[in-house]
Amino acid sequence: MTDRLMLLDSASLYFRAFYGVPDTVRAADGTPVNAVRGFLDIITKLVTTYEPTHLVACWDDDWRPQWRVDLIPTYKTHRVAEITAVGPDIEVVPDPLELQVPVIRQTLDALGISIVGATAHEADDVIGTLATRASLPVDIVTGDRDLFQLVDDAREVRVIYTARGMSKLESVTDATVVAKYGVLPSQYADFATLRGDSSDGLPGVAGIGEKTAASLLAAHGDLAGILAAADRGEGMSAGVRSKILAGLPYLAVAPTVVEVVKDLDLDLDARDWLLQPLDDRARADAEALADRWALGTAMTRIIGALGATVPHDD
Repeated sequence: MTDRLMLLDSASLYFRAFYGVPDTVRAADGTPVNAVRGFLDIITKLVTTYEPTHLVACWDDDWRPQWRVDLIPTYKTHRVAEITAVGPDIEVVPDPLELQVPVIRQTLDALGISIVGATAHEADDVIGTLATRASLPVDIVTGDRDLFQLVDDAREVRVIYTARGMSKLESVTDATVVAKYGVLPSQYADFATLRGDSSDGLPGVAGIGEKTAASLLAAHGDLAGILAAADRGEGMSAGVRSKILAGLPYLAVAPTVVEVVKDLDLDLDARDWLLQPLDDRARADAEALADRWALGTAMTRIIGALGATVPHDD
């Protein structure tokens, strides 16, 4: 087995579990545990299918950091406003899910799965830092296409994309990004900046859609090249140039919001992330937790999946 690190966009996955498993799944005291069970089953499927040797549950210590909001006030605003809405795109945690997040953390701890977050940063930033600095091939599991900017065939970093559901997982490589968007992964952050993203409250440059953004990046390489060409009045039509120039205030701040942070001060000891079968004491603790929260076969399955992993010495 080749060593491989899997990074989980945890909130993306437990939101998916919450909305994918009926809320009638509850512990004996009536506490809903549908997200806990679903999240465990997601991890079981991922470990079984992709056979990582190392695993990190990356955490949103702050899903909407103030420093990003200060730069673009509309950043994720709709997710705050739509408190009464439901669905995996809404990150204001519904009460029945909020009750389950501590149980999810307890369960991951019991299974020996590392949880890594960073103050004032999103899980995306933790993923960006770990994926950039890891010495192992990396699988990033997420439903967030923003993380396509981290895909790098040369470094064996790919995204396992969950947007179409756990039964239709997509392995995103350099070729996938090029085929979907006409840009390289290294250009994706600039592409997203220009195009905007309504799901994140990013307006983009008015009048610049996906095709124009991709053609500008093909012609000029990156956002800096596009801005230089617009300043000179070369390499683009007068109409596109006027749109770029009108968007300069937005373009001055948006890249910092869109680009994931890659230099967080994190503990990078891969030995902490190693997946290992549970010893007798850890298994007993995990089974006791499963009894307390009525996790049943979801816990049995993940313990079995971890037992099938092959520990490696680092």
